[in-house]
Amino acid sequence: MALLAGCGSSGPSPAAVSGPPAGVSVTLGQWRSDEPAHRLQVAVRNTRDTPVYFADVQLVTPSFRTVPASQARAAIGRTERTDLPIPYGAANCSPGGLPQVRPATVVAHLRTGAEPLRKVAFELPHPDPLLARLLRDECSEFLIKQAVNITFGPEWTESGKVMRGDLVVTRRGAGAVTLAAMGGTTHYNVAYDGRRLGLLRATEQRLEVPIELTPARCDGHAFGEAKKAFQFPVRAGIDGGEERVVVVAPPKPLQDRLIGYAFRACGFGR
Repeated sequence: MALLAGCGSSGPSPAAVSGPPAGVSVTLGQWRSDEPAHRLQVAVRNTRDTPVYFADVQLVTPSFRTVPASQARAAIGRTERTDLPIPYGAANCSPGGLPQVRPATVVAHLRTGAEPLRKVAFELPHPDPLLARLLRDECSEFLIKQAVNITFGPEWTESGKVMRGDLVVTRRGAGAVTLAAMGGTTHYNVAYDGRRLGLLRATEQRLEVPIELTPARCDGHAFGEAKKAFQFPVRAGIDGGEERVVVVAPPKPLQDRLIGYAFRACGFGR
């Protein structure tokens, strides 16, 4: 089992970069639990019987900020897929619009059999679909956040099986901002009046939108799988432009209240 053992590289000093060993390739993946942790999986495939030892692994691309290599300390024999988890940096976004994803490599210090450690670069097929999606999502959120800050309001009231409160929109930049829709999560449905959430006019500084939350599921498995329970997607556009998605999460104290409310609404007696 390959393990992640912290950040930083224990490999040799910087040296020439070589190509990957024959029969060894990598792709990128991401599990649901990786998303809130801003983490990826480097999926290693080894078609040979000779084990390959990975000392560390790192994603390098102009599309995301480079973070230190993650120690892997994993000897990987013949395998169709063995995952090495790594963090990845924030997307490099621009206020001018959505950027195109740039080429990416996975850089690792590794050795095959008894050979010394060497620095290897695995070139990922371009454009990588996972990196393209992550870049689009993060930079869409960035563009909306240049104009407004969207948060959960401080006052929430539990009424029977419904939790009521406000989504608060506060101006940060210029332009009229249309809040097109707010989606639910794995745990909570969202309801509001009208087909759209609301409009923050160019002359307005603040908008409060009443919303209602109800449990989306009431089975035990749902409460055990809470990885994205509080990642609410809000679609918004600036000055009639293309709608973007920003993920809005309630603060931790409100998350705790919502968990208790959902237990009661589902009849678990918490």
